[in-house]
Amino acid sequence: MEKRFASIWFPFLLTDWLCIRRPELKKCAFVFTAPVHGRIIITACNPLAASQGVHVGMPLADGRALVHEIEVFDDKPDRNIKLLKGLAEWFIRFTPWVAIDAPDGLVLDITGCAHLWNNEAHYLAQISNRMLEIGYTTKLAIADTIGTSWAVARFSSQENIVPARKQYYALLPLPAASLRLEQPTIERLNKLGLQKIAQFIQMPRSVLRRRFGENLLNRIGQAIGDLPEVFDPVIIIPEYEERLPCLEPIRTATAIEIAIKKLLEQICTRLKNDGLGLRKAELKGFRIDGKIIRTTIGTHQSSNDTDHLFKLFALNIDKLAPGLGVELFTLSASKTEPVVQPQEKLWLTKSGLQNPSLSALLDRVAGKVGPKAIRRFIPEANYWPERAIKKADSLTENNDLPWHNPLGRPIQLLHQPEHIQVTAPIPDYPPLLFIYKGKRHPIKKADGPERIERSWWLESGEHRDYYIVEDDQGCRYWLFRAGHYSAQNSRWFIHGFFA
Repeated sequence: MEKRFASIWFPFLLTDWLCIRRPELKKCAFVFTAPVHGRIIITACNPLAASQGVHVGMPLADGRALVHEIEVFDDKPDRNIKLLKGLAEWFIRFTPWVAIDAPDGLVLDITGCAHLWNNEAHYLAQISNRMLEIGYTTKLAIADTIGTSWAVARFSSQENIVPARKQYYALLPLPAASLRLEQPTIERLNKLGLQKIAQFIQMPRSVLRRRFGENLLNRIGQAIGDLPEVFDPVIIIPEYEERLPCLEPIRTATAIEIAIKKLLEQICTRLKNDGLGLRKAELKGFRIDGKIIRTTIGTHQSSNDTDHLFKLFALNIDKLAPGLGVELFTLSASKTEPVVQPQEKLWLTKSGLQNPSLSALLDRVAGKVGPKAIRRFIPEANYWPERAIKKADSLTENNDLPWHNPLGRPIQLLHQPEHIQVTAPIPDYPPLLFIYKGKRHPIKKADGPERIERSWWLESGEHRDYYIVEDDQGCRYWLFRAGHYSAQNSRWFIHGFFA
């Protein structure tokens, strides 16, 4: 299939964006400005200001001389890039591949997409009408190459759809600037009277290279299709993603459930064929007002069970706001892993963490209370308490290390040890009492000390002498003294609580 590209130019990107937010500005001439080398330069102007002679790159003082009551707004760096990125995500409903064409355009790889709107003319008309409804002025063109579509969209007043393999003839009447050349090269061509591409495109390559450099030849080659051009899409489509366009905008929870079931059936069939299951998945809904609604799910074990995954999405359906309606759904598996089918056992029924029912239960609980509420830890080869454990990514992750528990470890470990006041009679003797959060705890039983040294190759600092203590209420705590005993400046901390 031959490649086809669509170029979309937003001649008034920033000003259209501001008019959408503030409709009263449509009747006013206004500009955006930014300081450049000590002068205030116009970076964008709306159609009313442009019709009175104001243009981008003009000093603000000259603009005020042309339009006395012109409104001025401060521009922010990379604001146009952020707008284009948001628009690129919106255009995913027309094609999976959208790239930013800074500073004021987008490039769409529409190969195999236009027939969904009957033909390319209807495809462009649909895009143009939708942009106009939102509030953006656009000029569009379709061609076999990015260069030709870019040139036709910005410099041609004729047909904006270039037939296949006809890009050479579409370029001939266009000016040299349509080849995306540097300004000095354009000025040199104009000075020699070569204003149109037809006047120099058939010149010997050696002559063009000697007078205008290699970039001119590269741009010509890219525009007519002799040289490849890099296409860098904003969104990299995951390997496992399914799309479901809607004939009519969807607004009800029942319709959303049907859409999710269809998408899950399609993606789970592909995953089963490849022996995979998803660990993370994201559902996106593209609303007709340009907004995107989304929800994500995660599993503790890789799964391609449609019913189980639907139950996880069903927990979040009431949180989705379809607005005036959703016209496209996409479901992508952002993380996949092989599915290991456990061997069934005839007599032994206990499967522990391998039990699929346990994984399904944890998935549903995580869907209600959040994935951060469920955590599983495994031992790490480190004596320092804060580094002796790490969070497991799944129920099956195991590093075969034994738990280091020489004198007992608390069931709850504080994220950061907290300072306490302690009464201790002599060095290495357990504390007699401690005060924690204003409460006095007389100590009846104690065990220790257990000295734990720091990893000297990682950091410097004092060692810790840990004690297991029990107060008069029968509660047990894990305390430590930082460094050696000092009658004047002993620093004590509480680090954990026993059951």
